[in-house]
Amino acid sequence: MIDIERDPQTADEKAGGETPFRGMGETASMDTAQAQAPEVTETVREVIFDVKELQVTYPNASAPAVDKISFEMGKNEITALIGPSGCGKSTMLRCLNRMNDLIVGTNVTGQILYHGEDLYGPNVDAVQVRKRIGMVFQKPNPFPKSIYENIAFGPRIIGMEGDMDQIVETALRRGALWDEVKDRLKDNAFGMSGGQQQRLCIARCLAVAPDVILMDEPCSALDPISTGKIEDLMIELKQDYSIVIVTHNMQQAARISDKTAFFVVSLDENDNRTGTVVEFDDTEKIFTNPADERTEAYVTGKMG
Repeated sequence: MIDIERDPQTADEKAGGETPFRGMGETASMDTAQAQAPEVTETVREVIFDVKELQVTYPNASAPAVDKISFEMGKNEITALIGPSGCGKSTMLRCLNRMNDLIVGTNVTGQILYHGEDLYGPNVDAVQVRKRIGMVFQKPNPFPKSIYENIAFGPRIIGMEGDMDQIVETALRRGALWDEVKDRLKDNAFGMSGGQQQRLCIARCLAVAPDVILMDEPCSALDPISTGKIEDLMIELKQDYSIVIVTHNMQQAARISDKTAFFVVSLDENDNRTGTVVEFDDTEKIFTNPADERTEAYVTGKMG
């Protein structure tokens, strides 16, 4: 069973808040200042997912859906998965919380290490994995219940302790929705707008205190204003969560993500499609100076 707790300390708390030049007088010489200045150390990037040679084959398929996928995703980062339709981005995403287990006969090989532990190890409970790694789908899918009950459902199922009213309010605040719905918590969630429903689904995910949030094209059905609200929310949430998002919106990937993986799809002699990653790097580099010409062709719109 996976039981890894998030470190509650912020970077400032860990640093101790000390001033680098404390104790130095204003008359100190430049040489003295340089001699006493602390060494600048590079921040170590904490890996939350380490994907190694991942291959996924669906039942009755003659070729894998994705093959030889290898890259690392960092804690408190937004990782974007981009690429043409059918290249395996959603398949890759569903592997991160073992959603593909629900398709009987799916074969997953290689490794996905989550905080160093094999997600597909024999002693790992897939249900526990999904408690720690939540998912928001492309189309908003609120339950046919009140706004309040949508949020309270998950915490009740897993037996979370605490004041349920406070849990619901906290989740809705974190989902940037509280001010809009606090006076109509008993209303049916289907009466909300599309953008509000998607934020409700994000808040519902947050209510069970996950470690990671997976998002499969969460803005594809939303208008630009609602999309902007979701993007702002994701940037805010990465302070406390790690986020992996599948998106076809290149501008969105460039705006919000820290790292980007570019997928391509290849066809064999029988027209079977297999996706793989051709480039994974800092988002800025992917969009301004990619190493692979296929990446450049895709992000500039020359290839779709």
